[in-house]
Amino acid sequence: MPSISPRKRTLIACVPLVVLVALLALDISIFGADSILGASQVSLLVAAGVCIALSMWLYRTPWKSFEKAISGRIGDVATAILILFLIGAISGTWSMSGVVPAFICYGMKIISPKVFLLTACLLCAIVSVMTGSSWTTIATVGVALIGIGRAEGFSDAMTAGAIISGAYFGDKISPLSDTTVLASSINRVGLFDHIHYMYLTTVPSFVITLAIFTVLGLTKGGTPAVPMEVYSSTLSGTFHITPWLFIVPALTIFLIWKKRPALIVLSLSVVAAAAAAIILQPEIVRQIGERVTSGPSARIFFAGTVETIYNSVSLDTGVPEVNQLISSRGMLGMLNTVYLIICAMCFGAAMQGSGMIDDLSRILRPLTRSRGGLVGATVATGTALNGIVSDQYLAVILTSNMYRDTYERTGYEGRLLSRSVEDSATVTSPLFPWSSCGMTQATILSVSTLAYAPFCFFNIISPLMSFAMGCIGWKIYRKTDG
Repeated sequence: MPSISPRKRTLIACVPLVVLVALLALDISIFGADSILGASQVSLLVAAGVCIALSMWLYRTPWKSFEKAISGRIGDVATAILILFLIGAISGTWSMSGVVPAFICYGMKIISPKVFLLTACLLCAIVSVMTGSSWTTIATVGVALIGIGRAEGFSDAMTAGAIISGAYFGDKISPLSDTTVLASSINRVGLFDHIHYMYLTTVPSFVITLAIFTVLGLTKGGTPAVPMEVYSSTLSGTFHITPWLFIVPALTIFLIWKKRPALIVLSLSVVAAAAAAIILQPEIVRQIGERVTSGPSARIFFAGTVETIYNSVSLDTGVPEVNQLISSRGMLGMLNTVYLIICAMCFGAAMQGSGMIDDLSRILRPLTRSRGGLVGATVATGTALNGIVSDQYLAVILTSNMYRDTYERTGYEGRLLSRSVEDSATVTSPLFPWSSCGMTQATILSVSTLAYAPFCFFNIISPLMSFAMGCIGWKIYRKTDG
């Protein structure tokens, strides 16, 4: 390997990032929200190509190393891709079965517009704590809340911010959350020790978030394009709205609480919603089926059910706003997100396989000499890695590995590292448009990442709170302290 100074290696490692940021900025300026339909994917692949070319030319890194890294990274997200397809299926079956319309109808009667944002955030937090999954919370309760918020006059971006803030609060502190388990185990900290220590930064961040959404709810609620009564009457006239529909989400939450595998839970949720559609909304299933086939009723019902699961489906209720509310993407609607995830994984694998991630970490090492600097560097790294490798799990792992020796050498407890990692790598993941979480939430909620990100107050406040606590030193001890 040619001898290259550490400083030059750090500068070289910045090149792919500069290329990526420049290309993504150009994409957004030209294509806007449609940049995730193809332009962003091209930018990620070009940046990955630049990284590989530099590494093979300057460091003599063999091509086989990149092949192995890319195949490994894509293999790591195979389950996530299947989950995405199932979430798309849930989008279709929950809408056409009447589950989402039922949530909207009952929600408009129960939730006052003045406290809607506060209620949405709290509800998603509770469900996410119980299930341990931000993705599932957003794909189920979140989709329904988007509809309620739109009917009550709130922008989709503001509602999405409340949903994501609550969902990631629960994902962060739930003992059922895979990121929580990962952060504690990789840093050799007891799970509940890790969770209890996170309360010191997470609870203040969430309280501030709830206060902001309370103020926004009292001051920013707008006038809906269509009166709430029109939403309610149109949905009730189109679907058979009954409390029996809530069996489907109740079953889903129960299975998650029982710690059943995500693929099994989501699959059973799709089956239950499809059955509910056939039993409670037979005319809608027939209407969808007759668009693609004719013949015996069994054939039409089968076609309508399958179409609801895999294809984008919409109904004409006579009210355009309601049509948009109940339209669904199906499994096919997730293809662009899957495409983007695969390209993002290629870029992350190239950066990791070339060693450029380690080279970039040198930029922050001088900051680790003080307590506040150490926590700040950890938080900055966890946040930046979400944008670089586009995956929160890898961001958790890499940040922990980068700083574990430093924390041990300086005598700080492992739970400080695990908390700092969660305060950054876990919660900032949905703020990057090209990250797996950012892409997924934007697709599920039909709100672009750049639109909802300013309203994800919990996700923005958490890393800042972690840094502030690091500077203050509250409840931060060295192993030698009494």
